[in-house]
Parts: sequence; structure tokens; C-alpha cells
Amino acid sequence: MEDAALASACQSGDLRGFERLYHLHASRMKSVARNLLGSASEAEDAVQDAFLKIQRSIASFRGQSSLATWSFRILINTCYDARRSRTRKKEVAHDEPGDAPTRPEPRAASAHPALRIALERALSALTRQQRDVFLLYEVEGFRHSEIAAILEISEAASKNTLFQAKKSLRQMLEAPRSSAAEAR
Repeated sequence: MEDAALASACQSGDLRGFERLYHLHASRMKSVARNLLGSASEAEDAVQDAFLKIQRSIASFRGQSSLATWSFRILINTCYDARRSRTRKKEVAHDEPGDAPTRPEPRAASAHPALRIALERALSALTRQQRDVFLLYEVEGFRHSEIAAILEISEAASKNTLFQAKKSLRQMLEAPRSSAAEAR
């Protein structure tokens, strides 16, 4: 089903249209959400919330972007809302004993633990936009034109943000040079 036909089916309330939209994009949406939120369970919740929002607001879809781009934009906003909510809950419960901090779930169990920890720490040090562009491009495989539409930035801004993110990650992850090597 092509994008316009799928959008039309969803707008007319056709359940098969929504099922098709879900089957086309749910696994990638879960991956994006998991990368943005760091938790499989939070990702599942975010994707469910996003699809509810898509169903409620499909009538406002005007076709100025693809249905997929519009859907991923809703997912990204849902993930941002989940992050803000999590931050507020942590601030409120900060002094309560027994609350373990939420840790990202390991995505590559076979990866060297120290490298994985260093990478997660470096990614968390990036700005939100740098982290999101990096994850969408390098991990999820979106093109810059898609990232631009999803994050509502220009394609040039997406490319520049990715460049800056990689530069920052490289600096954070480079092995420290010994003083003997610097003396040469």
C-alpha cells in the first residue's frame, strides 16, 4: 500500500490501515525509542503512546511529509515527553531511599563492558540534538533528509550536528596520550 493510500485508509478509520502502518514501522520505532530512552519497557510504552496519538490525530495529517516521517516525529516527541516525565519523577523521588537509578539496557551483550560503558557515558555527554541525530543516522540508518523532517531541522543542520557529535565522541573516546608521546 503506497503512502497516500495508507494515510487515506487510516484517516477513514480503516483498522487494516492502522495495522499495516504498525507492521511497517513498529520494529524500527521500538528501536528508535529504545535508543532514545535506554529501556526496552519504556520504548514499548512510548511506541504504544505514539500509535495512540497517531490514531487520534490522523485527521490532521496533510501529506506535507510522508506518513512515516510524520509518525516518527510523533514518536520522537513522545520520547521527549517520557524523558521529561522521568526527570521530574527523579527530582521528586530524589531523596526517597530504595529507588534504583534507571540504567540503559545493554544493547550488545557481547561488546566489551568497559567499551560499552565508555560509549554510553560519551553519548550521554552529547547535547540532546547531537545524541538524537547520531542515533538516528548511525544506529537507525535514517538519511539526513528524513532526520531533518523528523526533528524539524534543516538537512544542513542534521549534517553539521552529526559532524559535531562525531567530533565530540572522538575526543571523549580517544585514548589519553602519554606524556612521553606528547614530548615527541
